[in-house]
Amino acid sequence: MSTLLLTHPVCIDHAPPEGHPERPDRLRAINKILESSHFDDLIREEAPLGRVEDIKRAHPDDYIHMIEQRAPSEGLEQLDPDTFMNPSSLEATMRAVGAGTRAVDAVMNLEVSNAFCAVRPPGHHAETRRAMGFCLFNSIAVAAHYAQDAYGADRVAVVDFDVHHGNGTQEIFWSDQDLYFGSTHQMPLFPGTGAVSETGQGNVFNAPLRAGDGGEQFREAMRARILPALDAFEPDLILISAGFDAHQNDPLASLRLTEEDFAWITLYLMEVANKHCDGRIVSMLEGGYDLAGLASSVGVHLQALMRGTGEGEQPNTEDDEE
Repeated sequence: MSTLLLTHPVCIDHAPPEGHPERPDRLRAINKILESSHFDDLIREEAPLGRVEDIKRAHPDDYIHMIEQRAPSEGLEQLDPDTFMNPSSLEATMRAVGAGTRAVDAVMNLEVSNAFCAVRPPGHHAETRRAMGFCLFNSIAVAAHYAQDAYGADRVAVVDFDVHHGNGTQEIFWSDQDLYFGSTHQMPLFPGTGAVSETGQGNVFNAPLRAGDGGEQFREAMRARILPALDAFEPDLILISAGFDAHQNDPLASLRLTEEDFAWITLYLMEVANKHCDGRIVSMLEGGYDLAGLASSVGVHLQALMRGTGEGEQPNTEDDEE
């Protein structure tokens, strides 16, 4: 197997206010672990700029124009109580979009087996016409529509294991039976969506978890609801909203997942991908706010993608600070 890593330095330059959880140190912590020899075999590329014509598949012209117009040349621009832009944010979110579409190119053209996009800001809370939850453009929804239009992928699936429900992806996918959205997440919790009763056109599958749930409950939710529906969907491509804030040490939520749980779901999704779509997976970073937990979880996720095993790199995070 070959795995492509896409990232860009400007994704570190995107900086919300001091004390904001979605901070540049998240990507620095990931970059630190990726210096390990365990990741020497990664194919590494800088994320290209996304194209406006691709973003239009998920967001209308007026919304794209609003984001462009509100991008500051200095200081900070606040879009909602949690979502900010600085002078680097517009390029960073365009690089995140470009990472997703480039990753789709790479796996659909059989250049690599799978890909991981280490980018920020995240995207899965961005709705068609609304920035929220740290997110500006919904990069993974853009990637899904791009796979449909550019490669004729009939059925594209997004599996989201971020601790916060991917309301934006669900909203964008809601009426398209050729797109699958499956999510585990803590509930109740921001953004307040993600009930089992939210089913779209029979293409949305939510499996909410309760505060305090750990790996046993997470795996059961995946086995009982998300994965059988994914298998029945027979995807041509699997995209992963890879949020690691369900980790037991994360400060923004109360689930108790460990690195082993993230390795398990990665390997399981690889099995489904091998069965239905020649192993084609694109994973995109979403949340994860404890630096040590984020770094180690990304490590095991990437090693699973690279080697098809659950043996993950445990980083040296002694110097990391919250």
